Amino acid sequence: MFKKGTKLYSILFNKCPKCHEGDFMVEKNIFKIHKAFKMHENCTKCNFKYTMEPSFFYGAMYINYGFSVGLSIATFAISTLVFKLSLLESFIPIVVVLILTAPFTLRLSRITWINIFVSYDANYNKTIQNE
Repeated sequence: MFKKGTKLYSILFNKCPKCHEGDFMVEKNIFKIHKAFKMHENCTKCNFKYTMEPSFFYGAMYINYGFSVGLSIATFAISTLVFKLSLLESFIPIVVVLILTAPFTLRLSRITWINIFVSYDANYNKTIQNE
């Protein structure tokens, strides 16, 4: 399920969607906020260009919106069912959760978006080296 060659491998381990060897993001630690969102221009192993067209990653906003809505619903359900908070009181935990998970969801949405359009090719790195 998480082995090399699957989209989940690329998404969960921050790897190039084409060769699954190079890193997608420059910084692996999401808590270094000043570098957390910086991406490589090209894959460090196979030289695949990540930004295939201008504004390519604007589509990742839709993925991020889905993640944020899912987190908001889960936080609302937990805050009302478990902690018995009122409707207005439950907005505070929702905002806190969205702020704390923003670095994670933004990175996850970008790598998910590119994996929708790019498939793994085991021979891609070998093809590039032979040219």
